[in-house]
Amino acid sequence: MACVSDIDLATLHKTRLEEQIKYKLSWCAPRRPLLRQPKEITTGQSGQTRVQHSEKCDRARDCDNRTHGVICENVNGVDNEFRKDYFTSSTRRRRSGTWPRTRSLNAPSPFQQFGPCGRIMKNSAMVMQIQDPASQRLTWYKPPLAVLVIKKVRDSTVLPPFVQLVEWLIQEKHMVVWVESAVLEDPLLLEDKRFHKIKDKLVTFKDGKDDLTDRIDFIVCLGGDGTLLYASLLFQKSVPPVMAFHLGSLGFLTPFQFDNFQEQVTNVLEGHAALTLRSRLRCMIVQKSAKMDFDYLPMLENMHGSSRDGSTNILVLNEVVIDRGPSPYLSNIDLFLDGKHITSVQGDGLIVSTPTGSTAYAVAAGASMIHPSVPAIMVTPICPHSLSFRPIVVPAGVELKISISPDSRNTAWVSFDGRNRQELLHGDSLRVTTSIYPVPSICAQDQISDWFDSLAECLHWNVRKRQKCLDELSDLTGSGSEDTLDELVVDGH
Repeated sequence: MACVSDIDLATLHKTRLEEQIKYKLSWCAPRRPLLRQPKEITTGQSGQTRVQHSEKCDRARDCDNRTHGVICENVNGVDNEFRKDYFTSSTRRRRSGTWPRTRSLNAPSPFQQFGPCGRIMKNSAMVMQIQDPASQRLTWYKPPLAVLVIKKVRDSTVLPPFVQLVEWLIQEKHMVVWVESAVLEDPLLLEDKRFHKIKDKLVTFKDGKDDLTDRIDFIVCLGGDGTLLYASLLFQKSVPPVMAFHLGSLGFLTPFQFDNFQEQVTNVLEGHAALTLRSRLRCMIVQKSAKMDFDYLPMLENMHGSSRDGSTNILVLNEVVIDRGPSPYLSNIDLFLDGKHITSVQGDGLIVSTPTGSTAYAVAAGASMIHPSVPAIMVTPICPHSLSFRPIVVPAGVELKISISPDSRNTAWVSFDGRNRQELLHGDSLRVTTSIYPVPSICAQDQISDWFDSLAECLHWNVRKRQKCLDELSDLTGSGSEDTLDELVVDGH
């Protein structure tokens, strides 16, 4: 069994490149390059490098060696003539939706000048762009080498697919496979003869002890939605692209079927994949005794766990829940938005969720379902004492502050994606905003089709018996009103 220190990624990359494995990648295509030289490189909300292309120059070849997956956003479009040459019938893989498109699903980029005089004040921190989700497609700077395989725990049905996938990745794709050390302790897995042949080739890590930052290029999840939530928890900064296979009970966030996993994984490794950027919430608990300068709050995003100043920082994919815990009294919570007091929540608690989490606990509490590409934060009360307290949606850039009201009879409890449950005392506060590090979830089809298929298959959204058409109502259309009246007269006498 290999350890973290035994792996020299640079040597492995060099070995794989010398083997001349033929990846159909955009950067190694012949003739013209698929991408142009970046006109401007900025770091956007996705937490990854966004490249704006120029029509008059070639693509820059100096790429960041630590960054393997980026989102390609073509501002001026890609050469149509080259696209026809590149995606020939022999190399074309199954691609999602109607990509490429010329119009946006949401809206065009807003114009920043209003009339002859008015315009938006220029601010380098503000991004005025509404992106077409169909333009969010995966590409690789270089072939991915290290893959993390996460499987559902305590489920024997996942073991055969797990062994089959790991064996294929090692022997066929020559990749470095990472697994959690606890996975190898499964007695049923140790009885598998095929697994014994590849056990020593696996690289293990321990959750909470080993740092996986910049070590993993690609993530494969086998199981239910919990595996994707666990992958999000492992990476508190930039998250590698995640491919989730449906082997669990619900599968709302796992769009791939395992039947033809070889073809589907090959498509992703070759760069033929659409992405859904699932935003996460940056949550920080500040204790009463902590003295902090909140002007430097963004600097604390890189922290995970407890710090010396009494704060706790964590990123969540679904929701953060504040409830009354074991107390029989109503919770009394003050809600602030960008420092302004909005309302006091009296009830069982409050749910602050991402659009991805809108179809989880929030929808059970009466919230609306929001597509994960919509930049927003949902605030949903749990059994509010007021009938007029309805769920609300606020912009993704705001900061929410949640604290216990001074006259509250009891404290509150907070949990993050169902984990790390802890008590929120009087004087403590919870600060929530959108993180710059989303979870790039790979789509089986495209961003729209995957979401609506999950609504139909998992939540049975709008499933009902159809109303009969008039042709089926033979008792009304088979006879006219006059005939019916005559029959009644005859029967009456």
